[in-house]
Amino acid sequence: CAGQAEAELQEFSPYYRKQFSVARFSQVQDELEQHKAKISQLLKQRDAPAEAEVLYEGDVFYFDDSRKWKERYVVVRSFFKGVPPRYKLLPTGGTVQTTEETYMAMVDKCFPDDASVKEDFGPPLAGMPGEFPVYLRLPYRSDSYFCFKQEDKQAAFISILSDCIRHQNQDFLKKETCEVQAFLKAIQLYRQDKGKYEAWNMLIGSDVRVMANLVMEQLLPFLETDLLPRLKAKKAEKKRVWFATVEAAYILVQEHLLEGLSVLKEECRASVQQQEVLMHSDLDQIINSRWQLEEKIQEKVSEPAEKLCSESVQPYLGSVLDELMEPISCGFQEGRQLSESMMDQVCEQFLLGGENEQVKKALAKMARPNLLSCYQKIGSLQDKLQHLQERFDFSDVTGVIHSAQIDLQQLMDNAAFTFEQLMHKAVQDNPENAASAIEKVKHRVLKQYDYDSSTVRKRIFQEALVCITLPFIKKNLAHICKTVSLTLTHTLLYEAQPVHRQKRPSQPVQPLQPFLPLPITPAPLSPCG
Repeated sequence: CAGQAEAELQEFSPYYRKQFSVARFSQVQDELEQHKAKISQLLKQRDAPAEAEVLYEGDVFYFDDSRKWKERYVVVRSFFKGVPPRYKLLPTGGTVQTTEETYMAMVDKCFPDDASVKEDFGPPLAGMPGEFPVYLRLPYRSDSYFCFKQEDKQAAFISILSDCIRHQNQDFLKKETCEVQAFLKAIQLYRQDKGKYEAWNMLIGSDVRVMANLVMEQLLPFLETDLLPRLKAKKAEKKRVWFATVEAAYILVQEHLLEGLSVLKEECRASVQQQEVLMHSDLDQIINSRWQLEEKIQEKVSEPAEKLCSESVQPYLGSVLDELMEPISCGFQEGRQLSESMMDQVCEQFLLGGENEQVKKALAKMARPNLLSCYQKIGSLQDKLQHLQERFDFSDVTGVIHSAQIDLQQLMDNAAFTFEQLMHKAVQDNPENAASAIEKVKHRVLKQYDYDSSTVRKRIFQEALVCITLPFIKKNLAHICKTVSLTLTHTLLYEAQPVHRQKRPSQPVQPLQPFLPLPITPAPLSPCG
């Protein structure tokens, strides 16, 4: 396992080193030119939650390693702080199920031995202490099982668990740091050079976890052919032993990659620090060289790219956009209705007794709304885009769904925070006519919600269309782009060399400067993006 992880990291490292320099140069350019457009929103955003703020807590029945149900007290915090927990669960990549049938169907799909006998892989239904189970299926790791006696407690737990999964999947990858941006681009180019252009459903979690997922893709076939036939276990236990073996391999791979990636990032930071002086002093020269290179690439690929897009992409964009818009817009619209309803409740409580405990409770409820129904509407996107597999070889919209759900959650939180801030000021400024002032605040917040919702949804649709169609475009133009890339690489290397041949004085040779001081290898597919 360690050998496979080391080999993968060594092969990946050149991609990361190059993209680290490119990412840092982009940051320098943005800092100096300050031209990066920022999406403006009207609703205010609250500060990050305080460390150790409790988002969820409650009793659950947990099926532990002894294969017995134990009562546990679960706490979900915004950040960890305090007494070390008995057990820590990171649900990255997790899928939540509520029935044994759907859960076992997922397990069987991940187990390579079709001839295995049926076994009690999960907790037996007969011994469950409650009627409402929750199955958490995790890639390459042990699954977790929970159980509740009341359906509403099950629903509340699923809601916070699903939030954790979404944020564990997406939050790291949305960071704008040099390390993350370089990693994302390097992973994309690394996979493309191996002929993999499609969206990757295991691009989730931290950089270490993503790299581990990459290694496991290579390692699993070996384990299936070499190890599975030699597993010494009873037929009824073979499935459990197999998944335990996969988890052990995954942990070893992550441990090795954690150290290797840390060293690689430190090397890149030191290298970029030396390059930064030249990045600042030669900024204009580097940008001009890039423009010249882009023009050369466009001359070669624009015609086939336009032909491909006009014939195989453009005719289908309208229908894809329609199917994207309906579920996402429905989810955001239901969120608006929920916000309006909760603001009305605050107004009613205020009319009954001013700024009392009931008003505080209504505001607290507004800050933690139940968005399950809104999320389900957005989640229905999964069923609507099935035809994309055939048209664009795009089969997994989970990333699009999770991003949209996180955006809705943030928008709802912004609305709650803005309403609370404006309400307190309105009551303070208009104590004699507070009810009317709060009503005006509500309408103002709803107008701001509509504006921000429109802005956010436009971005979601644009990003989704790119996510769906760009891999298809890249794959179909790959042969052209690779030819162009090789030609331009040779040209750049030639023009960057000192000229020793004789030249006419009236026509001195002006070499095209490459991306110095950045180590540049023109990406074969960059013109397609």
